[in-house]
Amino acid sequence: MNTIKHPLIILGAIFLIGIGGSALFLLQGSSLDFFAASTVVIPSGQNFEVDNEGIEALPTSTIAGIPCENYSRRPFAVMIAEDLETRPLSGLGSADLVIEMPVITGSVTRFLSVFQCTIPREIGSIRSARHDFIPLAMGLDAIFVHWGGSHYALRELNRGIMDNINALGNPFATFFRKAGIPRPHNGFTSGERLLNAAEGLGYRLETEFEGYPHLEIRNPKSEIRNNLKIQNSKSQTLTIGYPYPFNVNYAYDPEINNYLRWRGNKEEIDRLTDEQVEVKNIVIMRARSRQIEGQYNDVDVEGTGEAVVYRNGEEVKGVWSKDKSDPKSKLYFRDLIGNEIEFVPGSIWIHVVEPYQRVQFK
Repeated sequence: MNTIKHPLIILGAIFLIGIGGSALFLLQGSSLDFFAASTVVIPSGQNFEVDNEGIEALPTSTIAGIPCENYSRRPFAVMIAEDLETRPLSGLGSADLVIEMPVITGSVTRFLSVFQCTIPREIGSIRSARHDFIPLAMGLDAIFVHWGGSHYALRELNRGIMDNINALGNPFATFFRKAGIPRPHNGFTSGERLLNAAEGLGYRLETEFEGYPHLEIRNPKSEIRNNLKIQNSKSQTLTIGYPYPFNVNYAYDPEINNYLRWRGNKEEIDRLTDEQVEVKNIVIMRARSRQIEGQYNDVDVEGTGEAVVYRNGEEVKGVWSKDKSDPKSKLYFRDLIGNEIEFVPGSIWIHVVEPYQRVQFK
């Protein structure tokens, strides 16, 4: 076998190859770009991979409608507190979908935060389950994550109505308590711990949720320009009349086509990013509730009622529906002529409010 003994020969070969590559590039111009994918920012405020034709390189998630590696993963639906002592919360800004609903009629609200594309390195403060949230999580084919619960909720979960991970049993060390935060607000978990627990418990990890429809983004670069002109949008504020300190406001920013979230007259900050939570789609879901025992209430989240969707700086009136006979049924949102409302790709926040509570968009 012959060997090359002179380093200068090697350097000369490399030099010739470099000149050849440069010449090829000059001859072909920018056509080499065809082989490269680029990352662009779409109107939803999230990044994803596209080729030069503007076609997504990754399939889209069933919930948020954005391309992501975990598009087919079964989501985790995590009960998260809204108590003042828990602010700022960890991981809230990464949720694909959030349901905010009262756990005491006319008083305290709580989050069901749903993670599919991204599960943050820390999620919390985690709180107890309420039975009204169970059919909502089931309708998303989610794994329910909670720290104990009301006896109404635990009765359903203990009889195996759905896959869930309960901090009271703490399987596979899924949950931990953080120092410096008073109980019961110091309960947390992480994406790695949740996935480890789900695998250890033998839960199915592929989603069967049919998904929500989304507006199509044909060419992200073009959409960025056109999106700034959607219906001549201007800065607007959405006010949701939960009682203080749970009252919610969203400030719509047409330049980024996002709704910036405020709660209790303060910015909603994600502890992990130290940034204000931004939302792409907001749903107002009118449903009655009633106190049934002490601090437990019952919310009519199955059946049908009035709904309004806010997206792209516009208001879309419609109805919501969920089959009372099947807790696994999807929660639908349809416009006034019966078509399923399409969401802008990105996060969806659903607010369950009483029929009498004030909601204003101006």
